[in-house]
Amino acid sequence: MSDKNRETANVGAGLWKGVGMWAWLFHRVSGLVLVLYLFAHIAVISQARLRGAAGFDTLFKTLESPFFVILDLALIAAVLYHGLNGVRVLLFDLGVGIRQHKSLWWAAVAGGVASLAVFAVISFTFIAQG
Repeated sequence: MSDKNRETANVGAGLWKGVGMWAWLFHRVSGLVLVLYLFAHIAVISQARLRGAAGFDTLFKTLESPFFVILDLALIAAVLYHGLNGVRVLLFDLGVGIRQHKSLWWAAVAGGVASLAVFAVISFTFIAQG
C-alpha cells in the first residue's frame, strides 16, 4: 500500500474518540427516540379514544405496569439528555463555552443523571406501592 493510500484509509477513524462526536451521536439518537415516541403516543391515544372510556381505563392500567414505568424512565432519560445537550449546543451558537465544550457536556450528563435519579426514586416508589 502506498503512503498516499495509507493516509486516506483512516480518514475519520479518530473522530469517534472525542467527546464531541459522542455528544453529537447521542443527541441524534435521543432525537430519533423522541420522534418515535411521539408517533407511538399519538397511536396509543388514538386507539384509546376509539375504544371509549372503558378502553382508556384498561389502557392506563396496562401503562402502570412496572415494564412501562421503566420505559417511561428511558423516555425521561432521552428527554433530559436531548434537552440539556440542546442547551449546550445553543450556548455554542451564541459563542458561549466553545472552549469548555467537554466540561459543558459532562455537566449536562451529570445534571441529567442527577435528575434521572430523582425520577427513578419516584418511579420505583410508585412500582413498590403497586
